[in-house]
Amino acid sequence: MRRLLLVALLVLLVSPGPATARVEAAARAEARPVLLGVLGGRERFDGLTGQRTQVGHVIAAWGQGPVTRILGSLGELPMLGINTDGRLTPRDIALGRGDSWLLELNAAIAAHPRRVYVRPLAEMNGHWNDYCAFDRSGRPRGAAYSTASFKKAFARIHVLVHGGPAAAVNERLRRLGLPPVRGALAANGPAKVRVVWNPQGYGSPNIPGNSAHAYYPGDAYVDVVANDLYNIRGKAEWAANERLYAAYPSKPYAIAEWANWGIDDPSFVERMAAFARTHRRVELLAYYNGRPGSPWDLARQPRSLAAYRRLIVPLGR
Repeated sequence: MRRLLLVALLVLLVSPGPATARVEAAARAEARPVLLGVLGGRERFDGLTGQRTQVGHVIAAWGQGPVTRILGSLGELPMLGINTDGRLTPRDIALGRGDSWLLELNAAIAAHPRRVYVRPLAEMNGHWNDYCAFDRSGRPRGAAYSTASFKKAFARIHVLVHGGPAAAVNERLRRLGLPPVRGALAANGPAKVRVVWNPQGYGSPNIPGNSAHAYYPGDAYVDVVANDLYNIRGKAEWAANERLYAAYPSKPYAIAEWANWGIDDPSFVERMAAFARTHRRVELLAYYNGRPGSPWDLARQPRSLAAYRRLIVPLGR
C-alpha cells in the first residue's frame, strides 16, 4: 500500500498538468528550426550527440591564413571568429592598417560556395580581450582602444567584408570619416556573408561605459546580434541575455558560444532549448565543446549530453 501511494504521488509530481502541457505544446508549435554549430571537432561532436552540424566555428588571429583553407575546413556553413592577438588596436583597424587581410577575407568569402558567418572581435566588453576599452579595474586603455574606435573598426570590417564597387565602398567609408580602401573587393551580399556583432550580455568590468551597447556600431553595420553564455559554478547570466535579445528587435540573434563550464548541469541545456524555442529571432546555436577532455566537453557530462540529444538536436534544420 505504501509503495502504491508513493507511486501515485510521483506520478502527480512528474506528470505535467493541463496548463503545463498547453504551454509546452504551444512552445513546440512556435518552434522555428535553428542552425546548430560547434567549436571543436565536428565529426566527434556529431557522433557524440547525433547532431548534424551545419556551422563549423573556429577563432583565428588577424592575419592567419590562407583564409580559403580555413573556411574550407569548417564544413557546410563556416563561422570565422576573429581576434587581434595583440597585433592591431581598434584604431589601427579603423584606419585601414589591417586592410590587406580584410581584402583576402572578402575574396575568400566570394569564392566559398555557401554563406559564411564572420564574427569579429567578440566579447569586446570583456577585459580579457586586448580590444576591450577597459582593463579589469575599469581603467580606460586609451583612445586607440576606446568604444568610439571600436565602433569605427567594426563598421570598416563590415563594409570591406561585404565589399562591392570601389566607388561605393569608399563612399561608405568617407561617410564614416574613415580612409579609403585600396584594392578590388568582391560584392558579398547578405545571402553570402553575415557579420556577427557579439558582446557579452553584461560588461566585465560591469560599468556603464563598458556596456554591450557602448560598442554597437549601428544597425547598418550588424547583420546578426549574438551573445556568449556559459554556466559557471551553476550560474548563467540569463537576465543579461534577455536584455541583449530585446535591445535589437530588428536583428536575428545567435548564441555563438555556450557550454557548461566544468559541471554536468542538464538544466542549463534545458533552458537553452526553451530559449531557442520561445524566441523567434534565434538563428543559430553554436556549442563550445573545445578539445576532448576540456571543461566544456559534453563527453564528460553524461546528463547534459542526454539533455542535448533530447532537446537541442531536434531544433536543427
